[in-house]
Amino acid sequence: MQEERADAFLRLIRRSRRGKLKIYLGYAAGVGKTYKMLEEGHRLKDDGIDAVIGYMEPHGRPDTNRMAEGLEVVPKAVQGYRGVSLEEMDLDAVLKRNPQVALVDELAHTNAPGSRNGKRYEDVEELLAAGIHVITTLNVQHLESLYETVEQAVSVRVRERLPDRVIMEADQIVNVDVTPEDLHRRLREGKIYPMDRVETAIRYFFTARNLEQLRELTLREMAAQIDSRRREPGDEERSAAPDQVLVCLSSRGPNSEALLRYGSRLAGRLNRNWYAIYVQTPSEEPEVIDAETQRALSSTLTLAKQLGALVFSYKSADVAGAVLQFAKEYRVGHVILGTPHPLPFSRRITGEKTVVQKVIQASNGATVVVVDTRGGRPPRDAEENQPQMASAVLSGALSLDGILIWEDAAGHDDILRRLVEAACAGSGLEPESVLRAVLAREAQGSTFLNEGAAFPHARLSSLGSSRAALGITRGGVLGSVALIRLVFLILSPEEAPEEQLQLLAAASRIVLDRGLVRELQRARSPREAFDMVRGWEEKRAT
Repeated sequence: MQEERADAFLRLIRRSRRGKLKIYLGYAAGVGKTYKMLEEGHRLKDDGIDAVIGYMEPHGRPDTNRMAEGLEVVPKAVQGYRGVSLEEMDLDAVLKRNPQVALVDELAHTNAPGSRNGKRYEDVEELLAAGIHVITTLNVQHLESLYETVEQAVSVRVRERLPDRVIMEADQIVNVDVTPEDLHRRLREGKIYPMDRVETAIRYFFTARNLEQLRELTLREMAAQIDSRRREPGDEERSAAPDQVLVCLSSRGPNSEALLRYGSRLAGRLNRNWYAIYVQTPSEEPEVIDAETQRALSSTLTLAKQLGALVFSYKSADVAGAVLQFAKEYRVGHVILGTPHPLPFSRRITGEKTVVQKVIQASNGATVVVVDTRGGRPPRDAEENQPQMASAVLSGALSLDGILIWEDAAGHDDILRRLVEAACAGSGLEPESVLRAVLAREAQGSTFLNEGAAFPHARLSSLGSSRAALGITRGGVLGSVALIRLVFLILSPEEAPEEQLQLLAAASRIVLDRGLVRELQRARSPREAFDMVRGWEEKRAT
């Protein structure tokens, strides 16, 4: 079985230009992930593949060190931090060496301060973008959406985490599994930690109960991955049915992270797209709320994107009304909210209701889930599955005339106007009316966000099929707090909200591919940029 898996990855390598990612997934240290990774490195080398160790963390384990013998090792980079020398993968050295396959241990690792990327998975994404195939290792507890679940199961807060999309986009995942009894035996034999640490490890983390819980989570994750990978492409299109998941966020909501992780797991179990909505009330204008609240809100919206949500922001004094209108327009079947703050008695006796009560009262058939965010504990049924993104082809809505490149910084309104004109060309649409619709949506809540991309969009009653335009802004957007690199304009028919959401999802996935974003920034012409987008989507479809 192990040989079949290695041969399958070998076949992927030989037919791919962009790097492929293989993950050895385990439930605890010592199950053998690094050993299996090195073992496959030897197999690939024996088959004539140029495989090197980009980074390995042996943890002083003799068996692991012996398995590494005979494989080329790219020297590590040494960085000083507060008087301490820290060893990290030398990303530039691996890129310069340019092997066919790089073995990179501990995917969720946080790099030393001052490194080019904050996390090792970001280093790996650069290797993949450069055409280098990567085999890596990961423990299940490092998945972002499982944070509360792991804390509840084993009473440990995992600090090093990575977005679920990383494992979702892996080309192969192999579960490295041993029984808890065998893992205890390895511990007591000194094969995982030095003997003076064994009893402490068994007493506080490697308890039989903890290992069984983590092992069960890993097996569930593998089952979810197998299920999502065997679905036929048509299944994703059918996921636009009225059962999609909406998470409602507040700038001052307690434990919004738990709310998002619950939504992520529920959407995966239902195999549905999921969305996060933030409604900005007059009392939450940027000039009104304090800097700490603004930072917390920004972090929450960033986490929502990392977990795979499409994020929408609106401006309204009626939060419940905005949520219900969104749910109606976009065919939401599950609305998820956090525990509301209790209203004072003086407001309750006048009949005033909380946002949650209003949503429940007018939900019109949708399932409303109120997650207890006060204690940060997600319901147990949130552990099931991974979010499954819809697969729309953005290049099908683009044209060469719809791709514009700005060498210097440009104004927000000028960018929108020119993109609208490009998207409307040859459609019979009146650019001025379309621009008004786009600006009206921007007035509800800017889509020029802080992740280096913007997604202005509008739904039009006079449009027959969706149209898109792409702006590459090498000098950024004047007046924007963050440096906006890409602007995706999405126009879709009024009666087809699922098309808009799928195209926004496709654009969001492009932005998450750091290598593709860099390539688009270097595009010399609209044709070159268009070919990059189309080629990227074709590779994902194979």
